[in-house]
Amino acid sequence: MNAGINILCYKSKTLSNGEHPLMIRVCKDGKKKYLSLGISVLPQFWDFEKSKPKRNCPNKVQIEKIIAEKSQQYAQQIIEFKTDNKPFTATSLIKSVNKPVIARTVGELFLAQIKQLKAEKRTGYAMSHLEVYNSLVRFNGHLDIYFSDIDINWLKRYETWLRSNGSAENTIGKRFRTLRAAFNLAIEQNIVKAEYYPFKAYKVSKLHKATAKRSISKGEINAVVGYDYNGRDKYIPLAIDLFAFSYYTGGINFVDMAYMTSDNLVDGKLIYTRKKTGKLIRLPLQPKAIEIIERYQKSGSKYIFPILSDFHKTEQSQRNRIHKVITNVNKRLKEIGKELNIPIALTTYVARHSYATVLKRAGVSTSIICESLGHSSEKVTQIYLDSFENSQIDEAMQHLL
Repeated sequence: MNAGINILCYKSKTLSNGEHPLMIRVCKDGKKKYLSLGISVLPQFWDFEKSKPKRNCPNKVQIEKIIAEKSQQYAQQIIEFKTDNKPFTATSLIKSVNKPVIARTVGELFLAQIKQLKAEKRTGYAMSHLEVYNSLVRFNGHLDIYFSDIDINWLKRYETWLRSNGSAENTIGKRFRTLRAAFNLAIEQNIVKAEYYPFKAYKVSKLHKATAKRSISKGEINAVVGYDYNGRDKYIPLAIDLFAFSYYTGGINFVDMAYMTSDNLVDGKLIYTRKKTGKLIRLPLQPKAIEIIERYQKSGSKYIFPILSDFHKTEQSQRNRIHKVITNVNKRLKEIGKELNIPIALTTYVARHSYATVLKRAGVSTSIICESLGHSSEKVTQIYLDSFENSQIDEAMQHLL
C-alpha cells in the first residue's frame, strides 16, 4: 500500500489565540500519524476543501513554502525507501524525515575523520584531510563553524584565498574535492541537511588543469627495461625492476610494491589491497613479473622488494623509508630517461600511466582499461579491472609484452 501524505488544519485542537495548528498526516497500511508543522492559522484563512491557505491569509507565501518543502521531503524519503526496497511504516517515515541533526562542527568532523583514516592505515588519505584542515584553519581563522555555514559565497572566498596564496590549479581542485567529500560525509552522518549542500551549484570539476603527459611508448618501455647499467650503484637495477614490475602488474604504485609479501602471490596472481583506496586488486602475473619477483624473493625476508624490512616497525619509520627509497629510485630513473632521450621525466608513476596507454593503443577495450590513470579515473580503472573475467584481463595484458 502506498503512503498518503496530506497537510491539514487540525480543527480538533484550538490554540489560545484561536488558531488551529497545521499538521502533516501520514497514512500507511491503515494507520495514521500526525505531526505538527510548527505553524498555525485562524480558520477563516484556511481553505478546508483544498487544504491550503486562502488568498487573504497572512504570511500566505511563507506558509505555502513550508508546506511545499515538507511535502517534498516526505515524497523524497518515500522514493528512497522504494528504491532500496526497504519496507517502512508511517512512524518510521516520520522519523526518517525528521531525524534530528547532530551538532558537530566542521573542525570536529575533520579531526575525527583524520583519526579514523589513520586507524584504517589509509595514511595518504588522512594526510590529504589534514592538509585541507590546516588550509581551512588558515583561511577562516578557525573551524568552529557548522557545515550549513559553508555556502557558495564561502567557497568562492576560499578559492580566491587559495589563488592569492599561490596554490596551483590542481592543488586547489584537490582541496575542494576533499572538502566536498567531508561535506558528503556530514550529510551521511546527519550532521547537516542535504538542502545545505553547496556543491550542486559550485562545480568542483572546473578546478582541474590537464596533467602533462606521463606515459611513454612500448619501445621506450623496452629500452628502460633493457638498459645496460654496467654494474653501477644498487639503486639502478632496483629502479629498473620496480619500474618494470609496475608496468607488468597493472600500474601498481610504489607504496603497494613496498608492502608486497609472498602472501600477495596466489596461484599465479597478484592479489593486494591498495593502501590509498582500500580497494582489493586481482591481476594475473606475467612471466616477466614473475622473473622480477624470483630475483628479489628471499627466505626469511617479510617483504619481496628491499624497500622495507623488519627494522621498520612503526608507521612513521615505514613512511620515512619509503620516501627515501622512492627519491633515490626516481633520481636514477630520470638519469636513465635522459640517457635514452625519453622526452619526459621518468618516474615509477610513468609506468602506471604507460601501462594503460600501451593497452589502449593496442586496441584493448576501454571497458577493461581506461587510458588515463589520473586521480579522476583511478577508481574507475580499478573497478573495471576487477569486474571482468580473468581470461579477458589475461588476454589484454599480453599486449604489454
